[in-house]
Amino acid sequence: MAQEIEHIHLPVRGLNLHVAQVGKGDLGTVLFLHGFPEIWYSWRHQMLAVAAAGYRAIAPDCRGYGLSDQPPEHEEVRFEDLVADMLAILDALSVPKAFLVGKDFGAMPAYEFALQHPDRTRGVVCLGIPFCPAPIPFDAMPEGFYVLRWREPGRAEADFGRYDVRRVVRTIYGATAPAGPLGSADADIPIAKEGQEIMDLADLSTPLPEWFTEEDLDAYAKLYEKSGFRYPPQMPYRAIRKIPTRLDAKFQVPVFIVMGEKDYCFKFPGFEAALRGGAMESFMPDLKITYVPEGSHFVQEQFPEQVNELLLAFLKDHPAAA
Repeated sequence: MAQEIEHIHLPVRGLNLHVAQVGKGDLGTVLFLHGFPEIWYSWRHQMLAVAAAGYRAIAPDCRGYGLSDQPPEHEEVRFEDLVADMLAILDALSVPKAFLVGKDFGAMPAYEFALQHPDRTRGVVCLGIPFCPAPIPFDAMPEGFYVLRWREPGRAEADFGRYDVRRVVRTIYGATAPAGPLGSADADIPIAKEGQEIMDLADLSTPLPEWFTEEDLDAYAKLYEKSGFRYPPQMPYRAIRKIPTRLDAKFQVPVFIVMGEKDYCFKFPGFEAALRGGAMESFMPDLKITYVPEGSHFVQEQFPEQVNELLLAFLKDHPAAA
């Protein structure tokens, strides 16, 4: 019988953060970190899989997302806060050491946590984003590129604010369907024309991908009712330029990167070279990269069984020291 995911709120550095968790953790703990526009729910398949295998799965809603509290409105947005939140969550739950699994912007604090706290990290698994030793040069992209648009204060909020949460999430997830609203997984990354906003690229006649149901969309909409989209555009899009420069980084833990072959992030500046050109090997002595054929940016939801198999194999390959 499958274990049930339970939900708690933890007081973390002045905020109450929502945390989903499941599993007894006889073999250890796995901390899952979501991306945008995701939420703890995007890890539902992986959480149940690792719990069934003997691990404890912990998946917080990032500060300002879902059922977690909003930071003060004018507080500076920094990835360093996410690293500190991770440490506080592990401390609050009495977890001495954990595997970190990050997706999209959740990969960035996972990498940084492993560098700052190798003694608290058993290994790192990241999806969709390679390790970036310096800020990503997004300024080389066209003006209408969605990251550039959404990092402008107030622009994404105004764009999203024209619609309800359900439509915003549907537009972004629908981008991974064939001929999706923002283009298929094979298409160019979302770039708006002059006088056009990113949400204007949506074609609502396009069905959702088969792996993301109307029930999933309802779950996202309900979870975002509390937070809305005030903070999510700020983290990550207005924090990206503040990624610390780590040209001398040296990971002391094993790192496993899983990429969908059709992830549009391959078209981000420097990502292809980092993933296929060996650029990360000097930073990560114990690095493995695997590609999922036909996989999109949401590969863990698109192909959960395949991602679960890869994740569990990594966990089992790195047992706790006797």
